[in-house]
Amino acid sequence: MSFSGMVKEELSRQIGLARHCQIAELAALLCGCGRLENTSDGLRLKIQTENESVARKCFTLLKKTFNIETVVTEKENSHMKRLKVFCINIADPEEIKVVLEATKLIADHKCRDTLVLDNMLVVQQNCCKRAFIRGAFLSSGSISDPQKGYHFEIVYPEERKALQLQTIIHSFCVDAKIVQRKKSYVVYVKEGAQIVDMLAVMEANVALMNLENIRILKEMRNSVNRKVNCETANINKTVNAAVKQMEDIKLIQQKMGFEQLSDGLAQVAQLRMQYPEATLKELGMMLSPQVGKSGVNHRLRKLSTLADELREKQGGELL
Repeated sequence: MSFSGMVKEELSRQIGLARHCQIAELAALLCGCGRLENTSDGLRLKIQTENESVARKCFTLLKKTFNIETVVTEKENSHMKRLKVFCINIADPEEIKVVLEATKLIADHKCRDTLVLDNMLVVQQNCCKRAFIRGAFLSSGSISDPQKGYHFEIVYPEERKALQLQTIIHSFCVDAKIVQRKKSYVVYVKEGAQIVDMLAVMEANVALMNLENIRILKEMRNSVNRKVNCETANINKTVNAAVKQMEDIKLIQQKMGFEQLSDGLAQVAQLRMQYPEATLKELGMMLSPQVGKSGVNHRLRKLSTLADELREKQGGELL
């Protein structure tokens, strides 16, 4: 099962204790996968989803909240035969009226008679907002595998629904954004810590802990990699500097000899030739009298300048 599927499975088992929270979550579920249909037998409220746990959640909420007895039917997906579609139908006009009035939903005739919140009364309390976001994710949301990346999204066919959901999510200080993808509107969160906050808001505590464990391991690996890369770069820099110093000193020895150097420069040159892998601090400790890193570095720079002058002179003689 995917990480997104595990989150939905966990959320599908949670039922709010308060009736107003149950109504808020049912409202979100109906916004995502419900619609009103005019049939030859009259108006029908239809809930359709490819997720069995979501269908089970709708069935439970209708029973607990409105005492409406329904049946979950199963059929093949018309586009992908290997997938199943789960449907719940409410045909009683009175039951439809009760559900729509309680959830404050109306039909959006511009978008295939899907359902949209007429007002925000069902999400006045924080607990109801949590329940609504939970229902929205169950019906229309997904979350990427945190091993590969961080992405949380809830997709709606209408901008109005996306804006309503964004407002609710913003109330929990989560910076959800909206982007249009073809004919749909996607409410999304990209940053790992904010996705953790979203799981906390929806009360997906098991998924939250799993995500946090993955984030900690990834951050530890990244930290180790940064340190290794930094140390490798420092080693390469030190090795390259030492190689250049050896080349400069060998050139000076060949062209003019150490006897023409000052005592300080000659001493450093001889020590570098003798100990090519020694650090500046170690070279300084070997000098008599001892010299600090900056002093050793200063002398090596003087040797480098002298070697460059010899190279320029040699190049001029060749010309």
